[in-house]
Amino acid sequence: MADRPKVAVLGASGFAGALAARLIDRHPFFALGAITARAEAGTRLDELYPHHRVARTFVEPDLDAIGRDHDVAIVGYPHGASSEAVAALHAQGLLVLDLSADFRLTDPALYREWYGDVHVAPDLFGTAVYGLPEIHRDALAGVRDAGRIVAGPGCFPTAAILSLAPLARAGLLQDVIIDAKTGVSGAGRKLQRTTHYVDVSENVHAYGVAGHRHQPEIRQELGALGMDPAVQPVFVPHLVPADQGELVSCYVRATREVTADEVADLFREAYADERFVELTTAEPGMRDVQASNVARLRTHVDPRSGHVLVFGAIDNLWKGTSSQAVQSLNVAYGRPEDEGLPV
Repeated sequence: MADRPKVAVLGASGFAGALAARLIDRHPFFALGAITARAEAGTRLDELYPHHRVARTFVEPDLDAIGRDHDVAIVGYPHGASSEAVAALHAQGLLVLDLSADFRLTDPALYREWYGDVHVAPDLFGTAVYGLPEIHRDALAGVRDAGRIVAGPGCFPTAAILSLAPLARAGLLQDVIIDAKTGVSGAGRKLQRTTHYVDVSENVHAYGVAGHRHQPEIRQELGALGMDPAVQPVFVPHLVPADQGELVSCYVRATREVTADEVADLFREAYADERFVELTTAEPGMRDVQASNVARLRTHVDPRSGHVLVFGAIDNLWKGTSSQAVQSLNVAYGRPEDEGLPV
């Protein structure tokens, strides 16, 4: 195909960046350009991650060269390190998809509270399109014309927001508890190296109990969908002995009495035409969605307590990060949404 849009992946030695490079490398419309890494420059990606089968060599990041030679950049840096590169590439006219948290929030005070940093690109803060296509498809479709950045959602927020969006739109969220489980890849490649096998194997433990950084992101997006601003969802993640995958169990006290059929109808109406959301009558598990862009959801109304229960499973590296970025990129370019993405 002539004149295929060229996509650079910055931070391609990390879990998310490497997977993004793999998906772009196999994409029938986009062309993979530079893949960057500092410590691994000169090494091939398929040497670091043989299972991705990407025979490309990491290069040092050169933002000027990337800006000249590419149409799109996927930035896989950690929060705080990402915004400077995103701003520079955006200024050169590239469509930038940021996988960090640097552009997800819209309130700068919240960013400082949860990330403790002064944002290095304050003029761009709050201007990005939140890259969750099932919720922000129209904005993503116009992102190129508007010259906006795409802020890739966090993996936990992806699962939680998809699990709760139909209830938020219906004004049914009164009290919300989100009990989340994740595999160790959610900690990232650098931290996974310091996670001892004996601490993870045959063990489950909560973390971020005093406040996880994904909490304000979840609240922001559910609030935009109609959740009462006074509602403060409780969010507690747990580390489980799995490589990758996420399961959120959401316990909701509704604003009024609802039936199981009513809740099921809300979800069917919301996701009837969504290629990557599956509704099931069986409780979903992480393995059900492994290495796919699918979110698998199950609803239930407890007849004794009246609570609405929603269970959502995603692959944290795929739908939770990299394949969702490619899905957003497909939308931005008017391509079929599932192009280049295995179910």
